[in-house]
Amino acid sequence: MPDPSLTLVARLASSAADSRRGVVRLHPEVLDALGLRSWDAVSLTGARVTTALAVADGNGAIPGQARLDDVTLSNAGLTDGAQVVVSPAAVVPARTVRLAGSRLASSMVTPETARLALMGKVLAPGDAVSLLPQDIAPPPGADVHSARRALSNAIGGAWTSELLTVAEVEPAGTAVAVQPSTVVGWHGGASTGDPAPTARATNPAVAGSPGTQAPPITGADGVRSASTRPGETPAAPEPDVAAAPAGEALPIDALIGNVAAARRLVEWLELTFQRPELLTRLGGSPRLGVLLAGPEGVGKATLVHSAAAAVGARCVELVAPAAAALEPASAAARVREVLAAARPVDGVPVVLLVNDVHALLPAATPPPLAQLVLDELRAATAPGGPALVATTSEPEGVDPRLRAPDLIDRELVASLPDGRTRRELLERLLADVPRAGDVDLAAVAERTPGFVVADLTAVRREAAIQAALRGGSGDGAEGDADGDGPQVCQQDLLDAVGSVRPISLSDSGTLGSGGITLDDVGDMTEVKQALTEAVLWPLRYPDSFARLGVDAPRGVLLYGPPGGGKTFLLRALAGTGNLNVFAVKGAELLDKYVGESERAVRELFRRAAEAAPSLLFLDEVDALAPRRGGSTDSGVADRVVAALLTELDGATPLREVVVVGATNRPELVDPALLRPGRLERLVFVPPPDAAAREDILRASGRNIPLADDVDLPALAADLEGYSAADCTAVLREAALTAMRESLDAVEVTAAHLAAARTSVGPSLDPAQVAELQAYADRRA
Repeated sequence: MPDPSLTLVARLASSAADSRRGVVRLHPEVLDALGLRSWDAVSLTGARVTTALAVADGNGAIPGQARLDDVTLSNAGLTDGAQVVVSPAAVVPARTVRLAGSRLASSMVTPETARLALMGKVLAPGDAVSLLPQDIAPPPGADVHSARRALSNAIGGAWTSELLTVAEVEPAGTAVAVQPSTVVGWHGGASTGDPAPTARATNPAVAGSPGTQAPPITGADGVRSASTRPGETPAAPEPDVAAAPAGEALPIDALIGNVAAARRLVEWLELTFQRPELLTRLGGSPRLGVLLAGPEGVGKATLVHSAAAAVGARCVELVAPAAAALEPASAAARVREVLAAARPVDGVPVVLLVNDVHALLPAATPPPLAQLVLDELRAATAPGGPALVATTSEPEGVDPRLRAPDLIDRELVASLPDGRTRRELLERLLADVPRAGDVDLAAVAERTPGFVVADLTAVRREAAIQAALRGGSGDGAEGDADGDGPQVCQQDLLDAVGSVRPISLSDSGTLGSGGITLDDVGDMTEVKQALTEAVLWPLRYPDSFARLGVDAPRGVLLYGPPGGGKTFLLRALAGTGNLNVFAVKGAELLDKYVGESERAVRELFRRAAEAAPSLLFLDEVDALAPRRGGSTDSGVADRVVAALLTELDGATPLREVVVVGATNRPELVDPALLRPGRLERLVFVPPPDAAAREDILRASGRNIPLADDVDLPALAADLEGYSAADCTAVLREAALTAMRESLDAVEVTAAHLAAARTSVGPSLDPAQVAELQAYADRRA
């Protein structure tokens, strides 16, 4: 007898207690219907199949909904509001689990600690899994406290957001549960039960260039040291500092996208190490301090290692987040230990690399330890000492005292890869991967705006897993050139792109397209044309604007009654243009502390520029940028407006970033924000007419099984005064009405829609619609 299954509406769980734990909350009646108890495993089928732990949901749960945590929702390939098929899952104890993860996780987290974090979770190959222990109901044998402490000591505060990929499980072909006896290990690396090495090697992941060489060996304390002079025997390391094999650094020409920055750093290092007398004679100082800024994952550390190798220097690295996670006394001892290891030995120059320096020396509320670190660095990097190179992805978040002339006196930027660079990176990453004939890397590069090399490496890994799973299932996998194995095809790469979240968006509120495009937007021909010209043309055809000698529009203001589809239009724009969309609610940037709101605005625009081409969506912009002079909040709103105006039309031009604001009160927006060069295009989104409502109903109901007696044109004609959101709400309420009648309902009838009409009324205010129409007529 087949297992029972139910089709439910997937909702993103809002509880922080569930976040990234791998659980799905179901109504008790749903659990009974499936013959399950709390903490049994269920199979979730969306765009892909995943497994999670089912928990009874007693907080106002709706029988027709399944509340999934964020990672589980992504593993199932679902978006909030999509349908998911839930059924019981057979889970067996895991004999072996192999994991893939970032360089930081694979180098700093021991297999034993990873097993502690995964205890009590159910895993399937290809799934993402967090390091957050399953602490809602810890299983027997789990030590949640020890796991949390070990992870915090290993990789600092970032451990709560770290995601791993389940590369392989045994027994294969089934969901497994991690037990105390499970062998857990890193893919291609150490496993539980292995003899303890003197120094643990990092996972051979690309961290700034697509080469396959292993990165420097890293000790458990986060200190790295590598002799980078080819053919030379490395100097004896200090305690807890391991020397890596010679010749592992990439050549400068292999740093695709970062060659110019690397060559500049090489020039500075050569002058400092090889010609110090020239610098002294010309009035300079024979010391070097460089701040290397760039997005996370772009390859800053790899660039430094390559530059050090090019001048025959030894590279000693301090992983700042690992040191910052320690209590102050231990952190100070760690810093002194690294600086002692960075002393030049036998005339071999040294580059001291402080990775992610903003974690140890933050600009906001620097800890007392910061002054000690600055003093130690100043003393250690005096003339004759090592060259100091500090990397950061948050240049504005670094303690300004680090930029003193006797510490950091120069800056370099590792830029975000553009489309051409991404294609070259993909060529290098996939050079040794068997590929099908339909692979078009140019098309993949176009679909990856904002991706850095670490993201593209994750794409390669996910595509490999997809190809391997397809080959293992025997459902038509193509053989390689010799006919003895599967190949990566174009669809594998495109699916991998959709499952990888770029690092540049990892800590930002983003607006997902949900797979919709402007073609899915009913009616609104003039609105769609205006948005295409103002948003998509500047990003798609910059050469045309340059040829005609005009600047592209900088921004757009969408205004119209509530529920009119303004956010839906932005999602469609994102899907049409393959854009990274940063979504910000009006009041999210406001902070009571002086200067914090302006800093948040600068950070927002910096992240958007790093993820270009991107669209910056300011929802409820009237709350963010009201008319100046009338606020009673000590001038916070006025300063935010000034910061917005500066970013939109300041000395540093925005490149490949378009700003779109949305409001239903355009008269409250500061007029300076609406002048040419800022939000210069005003687009009125009118309430939908009958034809538009019909298109909205068809688009919203394409996944809803409607009965033959449902007449959508007639329904659309009857919904006068209903907004786009109201039309969608009618269909949703009708589906819930059908489920209330029977959880086994398979279609929505006209009777269900009629019942829904009684509980979902029109929300449009005729007076407000008239005011907005009059405003649009005045601006025409």
